Formats: sequence, C-alpha cells, structure tokens
Amino acid sequence: MQLPSRSAAGAALLLLLHCCQLASIVGQKSALTVVKNPDGREGGGADEEAEVTVDEDEGDLEVVQPTEDWQTLKPGQAVPAGSHVRLDLQTGQREVKLGEEQLKYWTQEHRETEEIQSTISPDELKWAMKKMKEEQNSERQDTDQQLTDSVASKYRSLDELKRDLAQLDLLVETDFQIMKRLLDQFNSSNSTTEQRLSILLELEYLVHQVDNAQTLCSMGGLQLILEGLNSTDIRLQERSAFVLGSAVSSNPVVQVKAVESGALQPLLTILATAQPLRVKKKVLFAVAALLRNFPYAQRHFLSHGGLQVLSELFKADGGGVLRTRIVTMLYDMISEKELISQAGLDLVLDASHEERVHQYSLVSLQVELLEKGWCSLVPQLLESTEHDYREKALRALLAMAPVCLDQYRSDSALLGSLLSLRDQYQEMVQSEMIVGEENSYFAEIVELIHALQVKMK
Repeated sequence: MQLPSRSAAGAALLLLLHCCQLASIVGQKSALTVVKNPDGREGGGADEEAEVTVDEDEGDLEVVQPTEDWQTLKPGQAVPAGSHVRLDLQTGQREVKLGEEQLKYWTQEHRETEEIQSTISPDELKWAMKKMKEEQNSERQDTDQQLTDSVASKYRSLDELKRDLAQLDLLVETDFQIMKRLLDQFNSSNSTTEQRLSILLELEYLVHQVDNAQTLCSMGGLQLILEGLNSTDIRLQERSAFVLGSAVSSNPVVQVKAVESGALQPLLTILATAQPLRVKKKVLFAVAALLRNFPYAQRHFLSHGGLQVLSELFKADGGGVLRTRIVTMLYDMISEKELISQAGLDLVLDASHEERVHQYSLVSLQVELLEKGWCSLVPQLLESTEHDYREKALRALLAMAPVCLDQYRSDSALLGSLLSLRDQYQEMVQSEMIVGEENSYFAEIVELIHALQVKMK
C-alpha cells in the first residue's frame, strides 16, 4: 500500500529519528541510507534497507555477529561497523547482515581457514594410512576366519576321513599294486577270455604313463602282451597290440625291451595273414609306435621283410584306410631321418646325437622303397576321393622323390593324376576366395602338387 507524499515524508522522518535514537543508545556513530520506492518517492516498508556503521566499542551491550543472511536484532543488541541494518516499518523489527566489505573479508578468511584445515601433515597422513591398514587387516582376518569356519563346517578333516575309511576297511591301491593284481588275475587259470580282455583294457589305460609302462615291463607284463599277440583269439591279438602300441609310444626304454623281446615278428605275422580290418589297424598302430624315432627297430623291421609285408597289405586294401596308415608311417620314417641328417650339420653336437646320426645312416629305407616297388604303389593312393588320403600321398611322393624321380617321370598315370588334381583343387581355391576364405586347406594341396611337378620337370 503506498502512502501520500506527506505521509511518506513523515515516515522517513520517523525512520531518521529512530536511527538517531539507536546511535545515542549504543554510543556509536551510525549512517542511515533511505531507499526510494520504485516510483521515485521516498517511503518506508518491509523492504526498506539502511546501512548502519557502528564503532567497535562494545561497552556493556551485546554485540551480534552478522552472517550472510538477514537475522533479527533484539532490543539492546549492537552490531559491528560496516554491517547492513534494515527496519521493517510494519513489524518494527530490525534486521542485520554482513556488509559488502565484511562479506568479502569473511569469505576470504573462511577460504583460508578451510585451506588450512584441509592441509594434512606427513605425520597425520602416515598415522591415517597405518590405521587404515590395521582396519583392513582386521577385516581380512575376520573374513578369512569366517571362510575357514564355513569350509570347516562343510568338510571333514583328514583325520576324520582316515577314521571313516578305516571303519569301512577300504584299501587305496597304487598303480603298481593295481598292475600286479591285474597280472595275477590274467595269469590265473580261472580267468575267462572276457576277463582277460577287460584286464588288457585297464592295462592300456595305465601304460600311457611312461613310468607305468616301464614298471609293467619289469613285472613281466611285456611277455604277457607277446603271448596275447600269438594267441589264436583275434580279440586277444587286437587288445594286446593296443596295449603294446600305447606302452612303446614315446617311451624309448620300452621300445628297446620290446624289440629285444622279439615283438616285431608276431606283429608282422598278423599283418601278413588274413585278419579282420580292426585287428590290422591296431597292429599297424603298434608297429608305427615301435618304429617311430627308433632307427634300431627300423633296421630290424627292414631285415625281417617289413616293407614286403606292408606292400602286400597295401595292394590288398581296397578301402584306403590301411593304405593311408602305411604311407603315413613311411613318410614319418623318411622325414625323421632327413631331420636328423640336417641337424647333424650343426657344429656343436653331443655324443648321443652323433650316435643317432650313425644309426640312421645304417637304415637304407629309401633304397628299400625303390627296390620293393613303392615308387609306383604310393601314387595309387591319389585315386582316392578323400582329400586327406591325397594329401598324405603327395607328401610321401615328395619325400620319396630323391630315389623315385625317374619312375615318376615315366609314369603316365601319375602325370595325368597330377594335372587333373591341380585343376580340381584350383577351382576349389577360386571358389573359396570368392566367399572370402584364404590360406585354405585346398590351397595347401595345390602347393604340394606344384612342388612335385617342379621336381619332375
């Protein structure tokens, strides 16, 4: 509500007299600023504001410390100099807050105080880190203890398990004890053929470990296997060959004992006689494992007519399964001799390596392959429709090339097969490239064909 001009002047006069009275009461200087209304007339109201300056001689009065916000002054209270004071003419209450200079000083002082408080000395930091680490260790110990208690509540202790096993009268056997028990059962006159077959299967599982295979030989198990190979029961022959192949695989000690015990002769006999395919597959597995990386056994194999036996088996196999295994075995034998010969070019050689190089030099495998007609046998495997069979045949042909090149060049069937296969696999490679495939298996076969053709030129 706006007052007439005369009333507004009177209100301003009353405000001036009231401020003068306040100054006389507190005994300090004061300054009053009258704020005009928006319409330009002097007047008073709830929003009128005055700036009061009071000296800091407090006397007996209570001095109120202003803040950034307006606060009501009670009768008898004084304020510091530079404070803003306003009078609400409607309620007659005085209100005070910090002046601009005071606010600036208070804000700067407050900021410096906060910075001082936020600064932590090195000793305080070390103490805080030490306390934090102690608390973490304490929490971790509590967690570990809870976990230990939880696990302990779920599982029984070792002593409890031993006590329970003793009550059940159980016997935990070692591999040695198991193999001894199996051999005793096999040699028992009460054992049936089915039981012996089951025993051989258990032994095959155990001899995959090098130590177990050697232990089986020392216990007389090798002789038991050889008796199985000489059995008239083809099931015992198959299972015994399986055990022998697993025992000699990557186990030079057992390889030597097997050759010295005459294991090659019964194996070649089975291959040379009419036997089911499954038996001959297991026997070929045993022969390949016995000859691998063992030139001494390879010499015995050649001297016992091994290549001739394999040649007859190759010719009789129509499906290609045995052919592929035979060609793979021959390729491995040629490759390992070649690798040993290349390694022999090194300047630093130990005595054992020199001995191996010498033993391989006594194995005339390539010459035997030429004499036994393998230069014309291996190309027959290219007639197979299986890509894997063709790949193995091509690798074997490349390995045999040093002694078979003349026969390769005169073999029109081989030349025609290579041309046909090259065109076929190049088309497959092109098809794969169209769909975004590169470095495919078929491209590798094309490279093998090209390498063989280059050698034959």
